[in-house]
Amino acid sequence: MIDNILVWNVRGLNRKARHDSVRCLINSVKPDIVCLQETKKEAISGRMVLSMLGNDFGQFVVLPADRTRGGLLVAWRCGVCSVLSSRIDTYSVSIQFDSHEGEPWWFTGVYGPQTDNQKMNFLQELRNIRQECHGPWAIGGDFNLIYMAVDKNNANVNRAMMGRFQKILGGL
Repeated sequence: MIDNILVWNVRGLNRKARHDSVRCLINSVKPDIVCLQETKKEAISGRMVLSMLGNDFGQFVVLPADRTRGGLLVAWRCGVCSVLSSRIDTYSVSIQFDSHEGEPWWFTGVYGPQTDNQKMNFLQELRNIRQECHGPWAIGGDFNLIYMAVDKNNANVNRAMMGRFQKILGGL
């Protein structure tokens, strides 16, 4: 049974101190699924995952960073659930879990782009994932979009993009 999902924008895994911070949080929270965004790593080895998350996290899917931009890692605790399917898209990683207690479900971890043109592609990617991944779905991560103007810490709000994001989330 999945009790706990940790979703965290780590802003880079290029230093041992960050690995140690992740490990400390994993030991404290004891998540069943971990989704780390903005890894800034072009490659993540099994050894790095085990060192950072612990021996229970031997299974994972990675969306490599583009040099030092972006990157996603989704890992899950062995024995808690099994994976039926996975997919890696441009801005996301999706995994279909069978929790052995009910209907299979999808988890999608995202790290959204910065530019408006790329954000349009990202929103279309979310539509495509939802169309192709049937059943219950959880999505988490850093969208780099806001849902409401109060979520922004300044007055520079792209209301058109905010509206598109609201429409996507309402239709998912």
